[in-house]
Amino acid sequence: MRIWIDADACPAVIREVLFRAADRRALETTLVANHFIPKPRSPHIRAVQVEAGFDRADDYIAEQVAPGDLVITGDIPLAARVVECGGTALNPRGTLYDTETIREHLGRRDFMEELRSAGVQTGGPSSLSKSDVQTFANALDRFLARRSG
Repeated sequence: MRIWIDADACPAVIREVLFRAADRRALETTLVANHFIPKPRSPHIRAVQVEAGFDRADDYIAEQVAPGDLVITGDIPLAARVVECGGTALNPRGTLYDTETIREHLGRRDFMEELRSAGVQTGGPSSLSKSDVQTFANALDRFLARRSG
């Protein structure tokens, strides 16, 4: 199992949680972005910089992900591609996207997109809070414990 991070929009505090987990569990972890993202020196963590362009990082991740891999992303269409490939996605707020839940999340995203297209002000997500980071860390730990146990 590998962890892939859609790093262009992944908050630094979430990346730190992932770096600690990668080193603690010796998990191959790859940051993918279209710009430089700093990473710690670690034999378990690498970074891939893709060309600038719409969805280039998403496309790279979707092409590389294998069944059983975990992808960290807040991008629901990418999460759907990951699930289709046999992986699991986890967003930075701790929501798990898998075969059981992805349809519901895609439907909600499409509905919100329709509202925005119709001119309805839907607002964006709230800032990431300490409790969001803890929720993410707990969801990550549960996922990794299920995989290793």
